[in-house]
Order: sequence, then C-alpha cells, then structure tokens
Amino acid sequence: MSADGTGVDPPDSALAAYPETAYFWGHVAGAGELSESCVTVETSDEAAADKLAAIAGGERTGHRVEEREYAHDTSVTRREDEYTVQVFGGLAERAAAAFGLPIAGDAGGYRLDALAAHDRQLLRGIVEACGTVCFKSSSGTVGLSVVHEDRALLETVQTLLDDAPVDAPYGDPSEASSGYYFSVEDDAVPELGAWLYEDSGKSGLFAPSRRRKLRRSLEQADDVTASLEVEP
Repeated sequence: MSADGTGVDPPDSALAAYPETAYFWGHVAGAGELSESCVTVETSDEAAADKLAAIAGGERTGHRVEEREYAHDTSVTRREDEYTVQVFGGLAERAAAAFGLPIAGDAGGYRLDALAAHDRQLLRGIVEACGTVCFKSSSGTVGLSVVHEDRALLETVQTLLDDAPVDAPYGDPSEASSGYYFSVEDDAVPELGAWLYEDSGKSGLFAPSRRRKLRRSLEQADDVTASLEVEP
C-alpha cells in the first residue's frame, strides 16, 4: 500500500514500461490531451484521479459535472462527475515521442506497443477512460463499447484485443456523436471483463466505480459464469 493512501506506488519513471505507467497512459490515450508543457487527463472516478496523479507525479486540478450523450442513442444523456489531473513540465513532449500520442493538435501514431508487456493494465486504462459498459435488459447480456474522436485510437485498441489471451471479437468502427465507436460482441464481454480486472485489487490500478458497474452487470446477466473478484 502506498504511503499516500491511493493504493499505488509511483514508478521510477513515468515513461518506462510498468503496470502503473501502462494504466496511466491508457487513461491518457482514452481521455487525455498533451500540450507542450502539460499532460491533462480526465476521469469520472475520484479515486482513479488520485491514483493517476500519484503515478505520474501530477495533481488533481479540477472537478465539474458533465452531461453526456450515449454513443448508441443521442436522445439519452447521463450526468457524470469529471475530475481533471494534470502533470506539468516536459513529460508531455517526451510521451508524445515515446508513445506516439497526439500533442498540440498533431495526429498521433499510438505506438503503445512499448507498453504491451502490461497489456491488461493498458487496456483497462483505455476502457475506463473511453469505454462504456452496460447491462442489456432486453437480451440479458453485457455490452462493451469503446468510443473516441480519433478512429486511429480505436484501431489500436482493436489490435490490443486481438493480442489479448481471451477471445474478444468486435465489430467495425461506426460514427458516433462524439467521433467513432465499436462494440465487443456481447458473448465475449464477461470473459474479457473478468480478465481485465483480474488481480486489480492487489495493484490498486482500477477505478472503483467502473469495476463495480461491470461486476453488477455480470451478476445481472443470464448464463454468465465469469465473475469479478470481490474486493473493497
């Protein structure tokens, strides 16, 4: 357990390949922005915001409530807390060079293979940042979609899913109100979700609200044997 109570310890370098950095840069890729002097990332989970700040030596700088449209049905909106974490200094430019993340309006190449040794944490960060998990009462299944304004990121996520040790077939990206989205096939979501959060409690690298939502959805679904470990 970390001394600051977040449950994570900061790695020696925010640019080296660690589980912590993979989780952090997954969040940045999914819901972040790089400028020449700052890495900014947003999350709807307060505990996750504190963890992200601890990993990269940043600080929580803002909180607001946002109303967002659902990717599949723009007539439905939801209100969410948004916490902003920022890391000031030269990290942004170094990260853009190391991982191909977009910076200052330039297109990114998303060279996230440098973090592929920790693909579970990387994908978990991305899914928590720009993924949507829902229980589909009409079919008794759990859905998972990934939504982002940059189609190139979605293609990178699909490559990571292809390389994952669980089967996670998905559809082609489609247009959404906020860019593009694709969905993992419902039958594959329980096993993928269980794999994504396996041993997450030991590392502290997870957003509690997101993990709880996935667990509840799996418990509600029909004929699902996969489950998430029960932890605080």
